[in-house]
Amino acid sequence: MDAAELTALLTSDGMALLDRTPGVSDGGEIVRVVSRLRAEGHDPRLVAAVLTQAKLRLKARGKFGDFASRMLFTEAGLEQATRLQVAAQHAGRFAAAGITRVADLGCGIGGDAMAMAALDLDVTAVDRDEVTAAVATHNLAVWPNARVEVGDAASFDLSSMDGVWMDPARRTSGHSDTRRLADPDDWSPSLDTVFAAATTTPTGVKLGPGIDRDLIPDTAEAQWTSVDREVVELALWFGPLARPGIRRAATVIGAHGIAEMTGAADADDAEVGPLGAYLYEPDGAVIRARLIGDLARSLDGHMLSDGIAYVTSDRAVTTPFAQGFRVLDTMPLDVKRLAARLAADGIGTVEIKKRGVDVDPAQFRKRLRLRGSGRVTLVLTRLEGRHTAILCERLTDTVG
Repeated sequence: MDAAELTALLTSDGMALLDRTPGVSDGGEIVRVVSRLRAEGHDPRLVAAVLTQAKLRLKARGKFGDFASRMLFTEAGLEQATRLQVAAQHAGRFAAAGITRVADLGCGIGGDAMAMAALDLDVTAVDRDEVTAAVATHNLAVWPNARVEVGDAASFDLSSMDGVWMDPARRTSGHSDTRRLADPDDWSPSLDTVFAAATTTPTGVKLGPGIDRDLIPDTAEAQWTSVDREVVELALWFGPLARPGIRRAATVIGAHGIAEMTGAADADDAEVGPLGAYLYEPDGAVIRARLIGDLARSLDGHMLSDGIAYVTSDRAVTTPFAQGFRVLDTMPLDVKRLAARLAADGIGTVEIKKRGVDVDPAQFRKRLRLRGSGRVTLVLTRLEGRHTAILCERLTDTVG
């Protein structure tokens, strides 16, 4: 979306047209909607902009829920935006620390600023891109305690702020088809700029979950967050925003609500031991935070193999921090023998998980030539130094 399209969209006629245009993804339905809008005499560029926004609103419901139906988006902005339930956790940090005036630098379409404004924080949201800032202005318009500026995050004057939230741009500029920037010096603001601000101002920063851990300062609390088993971010917290005695945190959000595992440092690894009656796959946030050892001990378990993030135990436990499986059998990782076994058991549906083996699950599944009505989980991994297939069934949520 360019400035001209946004200007047309932000008219009363444009917004009215958008509000009565449903989000559609089916190609045939899109053609019918375009034909109807064109027949009504609407400008083709406005029709294109409206359809793009309607599509993005539909896609955005997973991140913003009902709020999406009144928001505007760019494609890149939606992709990079913080989920509202995660943004609420960010905002809660500032509120709990007694911070009332926050600069959201690199605000994008305004997801984090929305959550902060909803907690009555005074928010100044800054983005260097004029179109993105205009979109954020629309999204924040209902909160009088939020304002948006076009500007460079690296040169923003923080002297009037109690705290700062930074989401460095880690992709090339643009509203779609952007690419990742690997070097932190190329981010906007750069990581050095972020850490310099953290020495004088309470600071939170959103980063990609796979960032080189050597870049994490010892002074920061590092919090990895997953939503529905997908690790979505690493947040670093400095000053009063960091909790005393906590340097590692894994926050897990899902149907169960919000659960958290914390530590003063990376957890010591649990010992390696034999396969027990149950196998556990730690949540990605727990793995990233290197709290697997603490998880294993909480399950009265141990590691299955060195360097492989599977925990095994003789206890059946439901935990938000791992997916649990009951072990049915083990076999050598031989596709022909596995295919024969699964055929004999009438297995037609297989969930494949793997760690520590070089296997393409999609190709492996094809070679199994599955038939039948049964289902099983295959965990392909190393066990006692050998490539092994562990046949499992998922634990249900009713297990205590």
